[in-house]
Amino acid sequence: MGLPPCKAALRLLAGWVRDRAAPLTSPGTRARPPRRHYKKESLPDPEGPAPPMSSTTIRQYLRAQGIPFQEGYSCLQAHSLFAEGLEEQPKPPTKGARRSLFIDKTTGSFVCTATLAEGTWQDFQACVELKHKGVPCASLEELGRADQAGEDARHIWERALPLGELLDEEETRTVKTMFGIAKVSDATLKRFGVRYLRAARALVFPWFSPRGTSLKGLKLLGAECQGDTVLYVENTLPRPSSYHNLFGLPLIGCRDTEVVLTGRELDTLALYQATGLPSLALPRGATCLPPALLPYLEQFKRIILWLGEDLRSWEAAKLFARKLNPKRCSLVRPSDKQPRPLEAFTCGMNLSKILRSALPAGHKSIISFCQLRDEVLGELSNLEQVAGVKWARFPDLNKLLKGHRKGELTVFTGPTGSGKTTFISEYSLDLCVQGVNTLWGSFEINNVRLAKIMLTQFAVRRLEEQLDQFDEWADKFEDLPLYFMTFHGHQSIKTVIDTMLHAVYMYDISHVVIDNLQFMMGHEQLTADRLAVQDYIVGAFRKFATDNSCHVTLVIHPRKEDEERELQTASIFGSAKASQEADNVLILQDRKLVTGPGRRYLQVSKNRFDGDVGTFPLEFNKASLTFCTSMKGKTRLKKVKDDTAEPSKKAPTEGSAASKKQ
Repeated sequence: MGLPPCKAALRLLAGWVRDRAAPLTSPGTRARPPRRHYKKESLPDPEGPAPPMSSTTIRQYLRAQGIPFQEGYSCLQAHSLFAEGLEEQPKPPTKGARRSLFIDKTTGSFVCTATLAEGTWQDFQACVELKHKGVPCASLEELGRADQAGEDARHIWERALPLGELLDEEETRTVKTMFGIAKVSDATLKRFGVRYLRAARALVFPWFSPRGTSLKGLKLLGAECQGDTVLYVENTLPRPSSYHNLFGLPLIGCRDTEVVLTGRELDTLALYQATGLPSLALPRGATCLPPALLPYLEQFKRIILWLGEDLRSWEAAKLFARKLNPKRCSLVRPSDKQPRPLEAFTCGMNLSKILRSALPAGHKSIISFCQLRDEVLGELSNLEQVAGVKWARFPDLNKLLKGHRKGELTVFTGPTGSGKTTFISEYSLDLCVQGVNTLWGSFEINNVRLAKIMLTQFAVRRLEEQLDQFDEWADKFEDLPLYFMTFHGHQSIKTVIDTMLHAVYMYDISHVVIDNLQFMMGHEQLTADRLAVQDYIVGAFRKFATDNSCHVTLVIHPRKEDEERELQTASIFGSAKASQEADNVLILQDRKLVTGPGRRYLQVSKNRFDGDVGTFPLEFNKASLTFCTSMKGKTRLKKVKDDTAEPSKKAPTEGSAASKKQ
C-alpha cells in the first residue's frame, strides 16, 4: 500500500486514451486558460546578473508607466495587462474593481490570477513595452509540458471515485481507517473533492484553478502502516517543482479575511470539519512556500500557520511568516497538547481553543524570558529534533555532530586531490534526499560535471554502463529540492550573496554549499590584503547563515604543508577568522603514502553544538563515487577530548582504540 503501487498506477493511468475524457469544468462556467510561463525560473546569469530589486524601484516604474496600484501585504496589486479580453475585467477599469495582477515586492515577479499568466520583473517590463507597441501580452507561447501534466491528471481523476460512492461500505471504512480520517465525514470529503483510486490504493486530492473552473493537477497520497504509525507517500502531477496547489482555494469566499495554513491536505479536512474556518494546505508542507502562491493569500488580514508537530515545522512556520508579513501571522507552537490538526481532531481535542492560543509571529526588538520560556522548554524536551537532520550515509558523523542544523556555518577542508568535492557532494545529497532544500555553488567544476557526480552517487551505480536506467534515476533526481548557481570561476561576494538571498526567498533554501572560498577572491582584489578580503567574505557568510536561518558549508583549501603530516584546524588557509566564525570544522584527512583501509578519514575538529570532536575512517567506492564509513572491526569512531589535543601520528584504522568521553 506504499510507493510501488502508487507509482505503478500513475504510469498506467497516465497513458490511457485521452480522447475518451471530457473537459472537467463546472456547469455554466468558461474554462480558464492554462498558466502561462513567460520565462523559466533560474538563478541569475553570472555573465549579466540582474540588478537587485526593491519595492521602491517597482513603485517608481509603475508610476512612470501610468499603472495605478494598491499596497498589499507581500505584493503590489494592479489591474491586469493580460485580462483585457476577459468579460470579468472591466474596460477601462472602474474604481473599486477587483485587481487581478499581483507583483511581488521582493522579487518583482508577477502573477495574474485572472489569466494565470506569470513571469519575472523583466518579463513584466517587456510586456509593458509590447503593449505600448500594440502587441497583446496574452499571445505569448504556453508551455506544453504543463498542459500534458494536466491531461494525465484528468485521466486519473476521472477513474477515481468519491469515497461516499464506493459500493462496499466496508471498503470505505477500511480506507478511512488506513488514512486516519475515520472521523472525517463524507460531506467534508465531498466538499473538498477528495476521491479514492483503487488501482493505486491512494487518496486523490485535486488541484483546481483558483475559481474552481478546471483541473490543473492532483496529488496521490498512499498510506503504509508500520506499527502504530502511518507513513504517507506522495506523488503529484505535475512534478513537485511545478505543483503550486493551495488545496481548498476554490472554496474560499471573497469576503473571508482569516485562514489557517496547514502542512497536509488531511489536516485541512480535519480543521474545517472541527472549526468551519477557511483552511488551505500548502503543496509541499513545511518544505517550501513558493512565492507564486503569495497573491492568493493577499486577501487575508490574519493567517494562522499550523504546519505540523515537530520543531522542523515550527522553524518553517517562522520563515514562512517573513514572506507573508509577520504582522498578520500567528503560529501554533507544536507540543504534546498541540499536535498536528488531524491528530488533535482524532484525539478529541478542541481545535478552536488551540487556534486561539496561536502566538503572533512579529516580535519586538527586545523580548523577555517569559516570551521565550515555552520555546526553551520545547528545545529541552525535543533534543533529537533540536540536533537537526541526521545523515543516513554517515552514521558516525551523527555521533559527533548530532545532526545538520539551520543557521550554522561549517568550514570543510582537505588536501588537494583528496576528494573534497566528491565527499561534500555526497554529504549534501544525503541531506537533500531527506528534504533539506539545497543550493550548490560550484566555482571550481562546472554544473554538468557536478550533477553527473551527484546523480551517480544518488543511483549508487555507474549509469554510463546502464544507460537504459538513466531516465528512471534522472526523474527521481529531478524531484529533489536541489538547485545550482550558474557561476563558474571568480565571482564577487556581493553577487553570490544576492543570489543566495534570492534562492532563500524563492525556494526556501536551508543549506548552501560554496566550493570553494578561494574562487570568491576575484582578480579585482589582487592588490588588496588577501587575508582581509578572506576575513570579510567569511564574515559575510557567517552573517547570511545567522540572518536567514540557513546552514552554509564553506570549502576552503588548506595551507601548503608537508603531505606526510595530518592537517589541523590551523592548517586552514588564511587567518584564524574562518575557524573562529565556524560552528563546525571538518577535515578530510588523506595519507597519500598509505594504501588500503585507513588512508582516508574524516576529522571533526570543532563542534560548537555540544563539543564532541573526533575521527572516523572512510572508504571510497570508485564505481559509485561514494564514501562510506568502514564496517569492519568493532570500533570505527574515535572521539578526542578537544581540538587542541596533540594529533595522532597514525591514521585511525578499523579496530582502533576504544572511544574516549569528552
